[in-house]
Amino acid sequence: MDYKKAGVDIEAGYKSVELMKQYVKTTMRPEVMGGIGGFSGAFDLGAIKDMEHPVLLSGTDGVGTKLKIAFLLDKHDTIGIDCVAMCVNDVACAGGEPLFFLDYIACGKNYPEKIAAIVKGVAEGCKMSDCALVGGETAEHPGLMPEDDYDLAGFSVGVCEKKDLIDGSEIEDGDVLIGAASSGVHSNGFSLVRKIFDMTRESLDTYYDELGRTLGEALLEPTRIYVHMMKAIKEAGVRVRGCSHITGGGFYENVPRMLPDDKKAVIRKDSYEVPAIFKLMQAKGGVDDHMMYNTYNMGLGMVLCVRKEDVDKTLAAIEASGEKGFVVGHIENGEKGVELC
Repeated sequence: MDYKKAGVDIEAGYKSVELMKQYVKTTMRPEVMGGIGGFSGAFDLGAIKDMEHPVLLSGTDGVGTKLKIAFLLDKHDTIGIDCVAMCVNDVACAGGEPLFFLDYIACGKNYPEKIAAIVKGVAEGCKMSDCALVGGETAEHPGLMPEDDYDLAGFSVGVCEKKDLIDGSEIEDGDVLIGAASSGVHSNGFSLVRKIFDMTRESLDTYYDELGRTLGEALLEPTRIYVHMMKAIKEAGVRVRGCSHITGGGFYENVPRMLPDDKKAVIRKDSYEVPAIFKLMQAKGGVDDHMMYNTYNMGLGMVLCVRKEDVDKTLAAIEASGEKGFVVGHIENGEKGVELC
């Protein structure tokens, strides 16, 4: 008896590391010390000493059951972008610059080429957010997970000046809410998605005119990364007063998280065009409006709060960063919460 016969292939692990190295190298920042293969990832914080009052920020998350779509389509090279996005967007939402990222892949069986494809996506997400991939772990779990399945999670650390933290404390009556367009469903609510549509290869390969592509392509569209957008807004001289990353729990859970206790957000549903994928899901699943807005981003990946006089500069900065922005509502005095009208 040996470890391989017990279900863990150490040689496959070595091969996975060799295959992923080419992708990891593309994410390096000058602060990264050493290379892949050590027991920990080292990141030089020397530059932080020049900051007035540095604050470290962190975010951790996974991709959830969106992975099931990747399994069915046998497409694994973009799901890593989702994992990075879910973490770095949370850091950016608080005003931080993501510095480095680590991933964790648990699999039933280590197929080196599949693991490398996953890490390729992780590396791409890191490059999109100027974040170094400094380490990770691939754990083979025979007997605990089916051989073809895996789970993916990650962890990011960022930094910002204390004075630049976005915590919602400055939000006032009359402030304006700006929404940043999402790329689709992102990485939340897929348990409901999988109830609405048949989860078969045939169903996912079905082309929909309103989507302009197959259902599977629309559902696997990677989560938007807003790091460059938030940086562009800051460089434009805008002080973002509040920011909400619209993830699990949709608008009703996430928007209030940025609000003081005596302020409410009013968002107009007709202030932007809801993407076709959400309309299709709602029609096919018979899902009511409240549930849709309580589960999905409905086309807005982030909602920002700024002063009235900063609206034009904010929208221009969002556009300059390659994203799309919409004025979607405002702030009123009242009990903390969100009103969708």
